[in-house]
Amino acid sequence: MILTLSGPNSFSLQRDLTRIVDVFVREQGDLALERIDGAETELSAIREAISSLPFLASKKLVILRAPSSNKLFTERIEQLLAVAAETTDIVIHEPKLDKRSVYYKILKKQTDYREYAELDVNGLAAWLIREAKDRAGSIKSNDARYLVERVGANQQLLSNEIEKLILYSAIVTRTTIDELTEATPQTTIFQLLEAAFAGNAQRAFGLYHDQRALKVEPIQIIAMLTWQLHILAIVKAAGDRGPADIAKQTKISPYVIQKSAAIANHLTISELRTLISELLTFDVRSKSQPIDVDEALQLYILKLTRL
Repeated sequence: MILTLSGPNSFSLQRDLTRIVDVFVREQGDLALERIDGAETELSAIREAISSLPFLASKKLVILRAPSSNKLFTERIEQLLAVAAETTDIVIHEPKLDKRSVYYKILKKQTDYREYAELDVNGLAAWLIREAKDRAGSIKSNDARYLVERVGANQQLLSNEIEKLILYSAIVTRTTIDELTEATPQTTIFQLLEAAFAGNAQRAFGLYHDQRALKVEPIQIIAMLTWQLHILAIVKAAGDRGPADIAKQTKISPYVIQKSAAIANHLTISELRTLISELLTFDVRSKSQPIDVDEALQLYILKLTRL
């Protein structure tokens, strides 16, 4: 077996890599496992590792971490794959690959190539449903989406949260999610923007006061608003490009792009430019003049509700 693991979804990639290693070690033992850092290992040592016979085991597993850091490795990849011993399994772990390169094309053609893409909200919800089932629990699709929207798209955090929720109750509901999890500040600020642009001033101000009650300072809220407006500007400037394409080009989570697109569709470029300019002016004033930042922020939010 010669396997290549690549892609930006480090959580899923690392989980699969751990499973592969665990299964192998149970069967062959620790001595049959060899980990090699491509950036720190000579090509001759890599060649020896993948071509030599296992010691005191019927097979061995070699994990190559970012071997593309070694230029000679990429240049001689076909030769190296050809000399790999039949008794040696190889996992090539390449977090990031240039898909225009010959090296990538060889790995794609001559190895079991697995790419781990970032998940959008639908993908994360489906993944949470599988995770709950694997842990002898259950969560409905709409509640899984709600959990993603509440705590964000970080899979490690979501994994921890679903485990905690199932330990409390095998059936995860929106009620238990509200009781046992906290909405991230970024998620709350996005919800604030959603409410404001929908004209729901009461909810927008309620979310703002919730953040202040949690000791989130106005300067932090300004920073989060700035980041959200930045993403809206990216989505708006992208025109007809889909969320997946925008995410790929900007390296921003597809989940974040997908959520922002709904708001961006209701704003003109001129309105967005004005909002960014006014927030910038407000930010400068808050740091250089004795103004009531709380009051000024709420006036800014009120303006959002009237667009």
